Amino acid sequence: MLEKMTDVPPEIVAVRAAGVLTRGEYDRVVLPMLQETERTDRRMRILCQVEDDYTGLTPPALWEDLRLGVRAIGRFAACAVVTDVSWIRTACRLAAFAVPYPLRVFGIAEREDAVAWLLSLPEAPRIRTRTGPGTGVVVVEADRPLQAADIDALAAVVDEQLGTTPELRGLVLHAPGVPGWENVAALWRHLGFVAGHQRRIRRLALAVDGTVPTVGATIADRALHPVVRHFPSADLDAAIAWAAEEDARRDGEVPAGAAG
Repeated sequence: MLEKMTDVPPEIVAVRAAGVLTRGEYDRVVLPMLQETERTDRRMRILCQVEDDYTGLTPPALWEDLRLGVRAIGRFAACAVVTDVSWIRTACRLAAFAVPYPLRVFGIAEREDAVAWLLSLPEAPRIRTRTGPGTGVVVVEADRPLQAADIDALAAVVDEQLGTTPELRGLVLHAPGVPGWENVAALWRHLGFVAGHQRRIRRLALAVDGTVPTVGATIADRALHPVVRHFPSADLDAAIAWAAEEDARRDGEVPAGAAG
């Protein structure tokens, strides 16, 4: 039997395994959870509770476990296995050295400790970053409020580029609207990033829809070291091309789209 448990905080996905697991239970319980994480682009903090009467999987369920496991491995933020079954505890401790996410084993009596451990782990970044080959431009994709982990991930990418050059040629923020911040901690982390990096960034392009980024780009262009321009989110390619331009002189510069 495999069932989803609801007596955990919303940040955690919990399942309980007992007896023999079947293919139908994987389709009913595991597949919808995986599809939801793919839809929302989130990673799961999993609590898996294995009861003493657990005896394994049917052959079809084993195949489904392997198939979904390959598909889901990048969707795990962390996994806590709660069980007193000795062979599962041993297998999980060995697997912890091979999987690309934190995995810990807890006894049944330590279930609350497992929940606390999962909640204590830092949130994985939800932004997506990429660096254009040969352009020296870092592109940041954001579609939800920024977290402290997002700012840390951005800083890591920018710092890696700055390790080989005194100044980043361009930084492009691409979002359907102003993403904002999830909490005050994220806002302060973002302000710290701006203070620590703005004098080493040549151009900043805001490919974000709305009136606020239009006005904000004008203000930022006067207040910050980078030359700042606003573009509609649909004009991402134009924003990247502008950010990649070699000449970033502020005096006499013609804004993108104004030439001709």
